[in-house]
Amino acid sequence: MSAERFRTEVEDERESGLSHASLAIQRGELIVVPTDTVYGVAADAFDPASVRLLLEAKGRGRDMPPPVLVSVVTTLDALAVGIPEYARALVEELWPGPLTLVCREQPSLHWDLGDSRGTVAVRMPDHPLTLDLLSRTGPLAVSSANKSGMPAALDADAAEEMLGSSVAVILDDGPSPGMQPSTILDVTGPKGRVLRLGALSLERINEVVAPLGVEITDEG
Repeated sequence: MSAERFRTEVEDERESGLSHASLAIQRGELIVVPTDTVYGVAADAFDPASVRLLLEAKGRGRDMPPPVLVSVVTTLDALAVGIPEYARALVEELWPGPLTLVCREQPSLHWDLGDSRGTVAVRMPDHPLTLDLLSRTGPLAVSSANKSGMPAALDADAAEEMLGSSVAVILDDGPSPGMQPSTILDVTGPKGRVLRLGALSLERINEVVAPLGVEITDEG
């Protein structure tokens, strides 16, 4: 399969690219999307076959389920339950942005992201193009656009080199505005802990939650 590539910085290609990407998702195919951190490879979060394709394209197993990107904050409550007050404070202050929250999964959902152990990682990216796409497709399972063990793709060329044969559409929005992946925070417990430090600092996170008497720790 040869991926269709659209330069979304060019106005007349933007809408065409979004339309083709949305259709590809509906067909159960994979796409490459820009985000506010690094480029990602995306699949319909509610299509288990598509999620399997994503994991296979990256060379990952079911033990590393992909995060889910959403276009609006309110979708968090449709995907997760038992969200603590400090997590809601972080969402209010830092979404959209480079913060991924690992939450307790909504048990009524009919999906299969892998061996998630009853959790789901959710993020709202701060990227207008991707938010526009998500508003059309609904939640997408998105992981960094690279083969497992390789550096994350910071532009569409790098993403195409690693994953071009596995994806149907590539949305090329120029170089990534961020050089690091998102910070991942486990909020399934009463205090929260950092699973991966990324573009968002621990200091900034604790600045938000300190008024609630909470301190986030880095397990690393």
